[in-house]
Amino acid sequence: MRTLLATLAIAGAIAGSAHAQAAAKPKTKLTWYGHAAFKIETPAGKVVLIDPWIQNPSNPNGKKDLADLKTVDLVLVTHGHFDHVGDAVDIGKRTKAKLVSIFDLGRALVNELGYPKDQAGFDTQGNFGGSLALLDGDVTVTFVPAIHSSQVAKNDTSITDGGEPAGFVIQVKNGPTFYHTGDTDLFSDMSLIPKIAKIDVMLACMGDHFTMGPSRAADAVKLVKPKTVVPMHFGTFPVLTGTVPDFEKALKKAGTGAKLREMKIGETIEL
Repeated sequence: MRTLLATLAIAGAIAGSAHAQAAAKPKTKLTWYGHAAFKIETPAGKVVLIDPWIQNPSNPNGKKDLADLKTVDLVLVTHGHFDHVGDAVDIGKRTKAKLVSIFDLGRALVNELGYPKDQAGFDTQGNFGGSLALLDGDVTVTFVPAIHSSQVAKNDTSITDGGEPAGFVIQVKNGPTFYHTGDTDLFSDMSLIPKIAKIDVMLACMGDHFTMGPSRAADAVKLVKPKTVVPMHFGTFPVLTGTVPDFEKALKKAGTGAKLREMKIGETIEL
């Protein structure tokens, strides 16, 4: 009996230790800086920025947040407009982060805005349908279309074609899969995105005027079928009139089944 009890005690201790280790397993972190700017920190500690307009007018801590970005591995830019390129060049120069974008946009950001050329090579530049395994497989990025426009403006008189606008499907090793819509309208081929990977978190523009508004964004969510949707690209300018309450109503009306997660500017959540 004593032997049996001792065996059970050891087995319980092992199970408890395994449970504690599982509970302590690193998670993926997602930070929203406002507008379309996000940071993903992978369980392995890699840092990925998307459309890093950190100093946007909605972010009162933009200057500090930008200065705090001392280690960045990848900078993803969906298209060439200033509110998505944002602080990408400064971040690239300071941190040596590699630029991930549609090939044409990468060339424009290097030639017109000065993104370091050796950080924007074939290893991180692609086009629609292509998937890039990056950071030794810690992150896989697939380029998907967006319906929008894309120009890179050095100043009011120097405007360069930025190629086609894009969205990104971002698969994190030992973590969730994200879909960042970029700036886009609703389009029927969004229904093909879940065939790339099941989307855990959809980062969805819904501000209207320059992108789809709450109703069409809800229809997009229905096509993509994410577990969670995080609204973005709203409220930064007066013309972006889409609101989270309207988006929530539209999601319920569309019967998407997705969980709405409204993030606050500067907030970090674990996934």
